[in-house]
Amino acid sequence: MNRRWLLFAPLFLLLTAAAQRTLGPGDAVRNLPQSSFGRGEVIKYTVHYGLINGGEATVETDNRLERVNDRPCYKATVSGRTTGSFDFFLRIRDQWRAYIDTTSILPIRSQRDIAEKNYRKKETVNFDHVNDIAEVQDHDKEKPKRTTVKIGNNSLELVSGFYYLRTFNFDRMRVGEVIKMPALLDGDNFVLEVVFKGRQIVSTKAGDIRAFKLVPRMPDNKLFRGENAISVYFSDDRNKIPVLFQAEMFVGTVKVDMMKYSGLKWPLNKVN
Repeated sequence: MNRRWLLFAPLFLLLTAAAQRTLGPGDAVRNLPQSSFGRGEVIKYTVHYGLINGGEATVETDNRLERVNDRPCYKATVSGRTTGSFDFFLRIRDQWRAYIDTTSILPIRSQRDIAEKNYRKKETVNFDHVNDIAEVQDHDKEKPKRTTVKIGNNSLELVSGFYYLRTFNFDRMRVGEVIKMPALLDGDNFVLEVVFKGRQIVSTKAGDIRAFKLVPRMPDNKLFRGENAISVYFSDDRNKIPVLFQAEMFVGTVKVDMMKYSGLKWPLNKVN
């Protein structure tokens, strides 16, 4: 893994590190009611590498719905940047965006604008969930490319994956129960298995928060410490917002820690 991925590993590896090859197409586009999120939500995070504050990240939904392929969509954006000394050595300016269908909570379109030191990538993916295909456009200035790939039924990408997890009723889940998430990233199809680990109180920059713990299953590797190396915590309330990401790596611990939030639909379940 390139060193530029180390700082934001918990965010990006949620949908990539524990992946397996996906199955073929199945049922048609779903109807997935939810009441956890809406328009105008903003969550800001600090990124720690060991004891050092090395970056900032934001997850937000636009105040307005967008129409893509004649479908009403949430415009959701995940952005990240390095700060301080990390900005001098790495300089990350990343933005991941998805237009998420309000009925199915599936991505209709996704965009990536990646600037990591000398590396650049701009990409647009248009999803056809009826036919289980995606059109991938690489906006490289020298060699722009357009390809069509087959995708798994109800496939997600990075941003829509966070919102999809928020549709689950964790109160009804048993500890050890597994969520399987088909996903597309860099033209490859995956199935990510995420294990529900129960409830826990976590400390964040925004205070102590009651949370649900989720752990993506990790294969053996030389970067992370064991199968449970990455932990993701969602607030134990009707919002189910991600409040903390943590990755135990052989070179140290990376945390993405919520520091403030606005526009939530429901009160956050903080410890008084």
